[in-house]
Amino acid sequence: MNSDNDLQIAGDILEVQHLLQPPREHPATVAEYVGLARAVAADRSQWAHLVRYDATTRWYHRLRTGPGYEVWLLSWVPGQGSGLHDHGRSSGVLTVLEGTLTERTERTDRGTRTLEAGAQRVFAPGYVHEVVNDALEPAVSLHVYYPGLTAMPMHTSPDCAAGSEPRAVNA
Repeated sequence: MNSDNDLQIAGDILEVQHLLQPPREHPATVAEYVGLARAVAADRSQWAHLVRYDATTRWYHRLRTGPGYEVWLLSWVPGQGSGLHDHGRSSGVLTVLEGTLTERTERTDRGTRTLEAGAQRVFAPGYVHEVVNDALEPAVSLHVYYPGLTAMPMHTSPDCAAGSEPRAVNA
């Protein structure tokens, strides 16, 4: 009687390195960009010492770059906001690291969202929104853009978020 089973014949497939895909050095899928944002968010030593607060404008710092992407760290004191905008040809992942931010669109199916620490939003090119710190405490957020952010058109009318042609202004 033959006691060999398939595992004994083929061996453990997880130990056959030539059959496994090598781990990627840089993200290439939406899920991997979300994972990158989560990994950076979880490691406070990568970003906490860099945070600054500026009462006159949102503070930002490019934390990391890779082939085709950028990671930005932003701080928001109470009352600061981005204005209604999109991200040009870039997709992105927004992760709230500390505090609470409010995301607004004028689309009835999206409306207003309160984003607390740990919340993430993923968006495609052309997504129009506004992010504001409506809270009484400062907030910190992490933004991953792919491809890297080359444009952030500002919109003068919230109705562009409802599907009409955007009315962009030079920023």
